[in-house]
Amino acid sequence: MSGRRADRAVRDDASARYEVVVVGAGQAGLTMGFFLRRAGRQFLIAERARLVGAAWRARWDSLTLFTPRRYSSLPGLAFPGDPDGYPGRDEVIGYLEHYAERFELPVELSNGVRRLRTVDDGFLLETESRTIAADQVVVATGPFQTPYVPELATRLAPEIFQAHSTGYRSPGDLPEGTVLVVGGGNTGYQIAKELAATRNVHLSVGSRQTPLPQRLLGRDLFWWLTKSRLLGTTVESRLGRRLSQKDALIGSSPRELRRRHGVQLRARATDASGRIVRFADGSELEVDAVIWGTGYRPDHSWIEAPIFDPSGHVRHRRGVTEAPGLYFLGLTWQHTRGSALLGWVADDAAFIAERIEHAQSPASGAERRRAGTAGAAATAKGGS
Repeated sequence: MSGRRADRAVRDDASARYEVVVVGAGQAGLTMGFFLRRAGRQFLIAERARLVGAAWRARWDSLTLFTPRRYSSLPGLAFPGDPDGYPGRDEVIGYLEHYAERFELPVELSNGVRRLRTVDDGFLLETESRTIAADQVVVATGPFQTPYVPELATRLAPEIFQAHSTGYRSPGDLPEGTVLVVGGGNTGYQIAKELAATRNVHLSVGSRQTPLPQRLLGRDLFWWLTKSRLLGTTVESRLGRRLSQKDALIGSSPRELRRRHGVQLRARATDASGRIVRFADGSELEVDAVIWGTGYRPDHSWIEAPIFDPSGHVRHRRGVTEAPGLYFLGLTWQHTRGSALLGWVADDAAFIAERIEHAQSPASGAERRRAGTAGAAATAKGGS
């Protein structure tokens, strides 16, 4: 069944109550759907975008994963192509579309959830077209929600081309001249490399990240990370807590950027005025364009449930929240370094699927809620 036919089938379903509603049809939501389909659950995947994999569609054209295809598969379907090669953005989008069709996942497109709230017998989700009731809900909107651009961007002259990395597609989008890329993560480095072939490029790095080679002794980095079990290190461990505090540059380094691509490194951008950007070391640069590779901020303002800490972050243990029956999937370091990666999101999805099965039963709504509470308590006590 094609994605569009599946969408029409969902909309034609008169039922407004499901055992489980999954919010988001990216890699996390589709993986959750795989396990729910296998368990025979009555469920819906609600997606606000017109197509699955919306977060990938918002990335630049030449994006290349730093995980080989052999480590980029969702459960039940191998990623096609050379297993040792690195897939591009369009390959990932095509794979996710095929995945939804292959397992006939009930994805409802162009119908985002505007409000999620708890009620006595479960949850109510107010979408763009209707209200849906659910016994349990999995929020699988992932870590890429609201693009973040620092306030200093407003002080640049109107004629300066500016775009967050989500709005950048290719070098042809930019004017000629000097380009400043702000953000020293993998995104900033990849975009700076691409632009350096045709532009005078500077990269502003706020905090240094540890560079790791893409390949080591003839093996891909993720082969070593898997064999050493570092990817299985949980955020509850001492090592996991340390690793989760900073990311790593994969396949890039400041030295390579300077020597091979001619990109000049700059300190943290601290101020701007007109065409001038100023940096923490006192230097400044006149720019024609700025690309903000400054990441994202979570947006869970649509969720009405007692699951947030004072800073607005979700309180959870491996995706299981304090609200019985409400789960998260695909968060960065939700449980391990791989929690937000294509090839490892299935581990957390399988864990949550087990919790859903434990809580879901033919019993009354109140009994289901008590079962969910027991599941969350067991998770908090047992950790990983």
